[in-house]
Formats: sequence, structure tokens, C-alpha cells
Amino acid sequence: MRNDIAHSGVVESVEDGCVHVRIVQTSACAACKVASHCNASESKEKLIDVFCSNSTSYNIGQVVTVMASRQVATHALMLGFGLPFLILVSVLVLVLILTGNELWAALSGLFALFPYYGVLYLLRDRLRDKLSFWIE
Repeated sequence: MRNDIAHSGVVESVEDGCVHVRIVQTSACAACKVASHCNASESKEKLIDVFCSNSTSYNIGQVVTVMASRQVATHALMLGFGLPFLILVSVLVLVLILTGNELWAALSGLFALFPYYGVLYLLRDRLRDKLSFWIE
């Protein structure tokens, strides 16, 4: 049994090699009977780009299931949140120890993220191949 994440969605548009699928992401309590009376339930619409070679076989308005493996989700979370957090905290502590100035430490921690996200931006095509969705 594969350990995949699946979301049902509707095809919004189709381009050469890319299918744009709109999914509704709901919180766990959104399916509750009293969710309409509770502020904790929430749902968000998201647009997912699925890169595939047979994109012309999908039609606008078609209901599809978008899949991703748990390994892809974990890798994306580490790149998007885990490593930036480690960089921020490491630089913050290092500059605080070296200078003793909290303002410089905070600013250095924030500015240390610019090169990281710049590298992610430059590697976006390579990352897109590794961190991809597919349509079932």
C-alpha cells in the first residue's frame, strides 16, 4: 500500500504540459456537524500545477484526483520551513554571541534567509521535477 496524499479537485485550465487544478483544502473539523456555527472550521481553495506529458487529455471542469507522496510533502516542508528555521536561529544565536547586540542578531537572522530563498528560486525547475504532483 502506498502512502500517498490525495485531494479531489476540478481542472481550471490546461496548458502545454501543465494542468491547473483547483482543490478545496479543509481543516479536520470542517466536516463536523456544527462546523457552520464554529469559528475553528475553515477551508481554502488552492490552485495546484500538475506537470504532465498528457495534459491535452484533460478538459476544463473535469473532476480529478491530485496525488503526492508523503516523501514529497516531507521534503517540501523541510525546504520551505525546516531549513529556513534552522538558518534563522543559527545566525541569530551566532551573531548574538559574537556581538551581544540583539538588533543586529535579529536583522542578520532575517537577512540570512534572502540567499537561501534566492537559491531555492534559482533551483525551482530542478525542485519542480522532484517535488511534483500527479493526477490519478
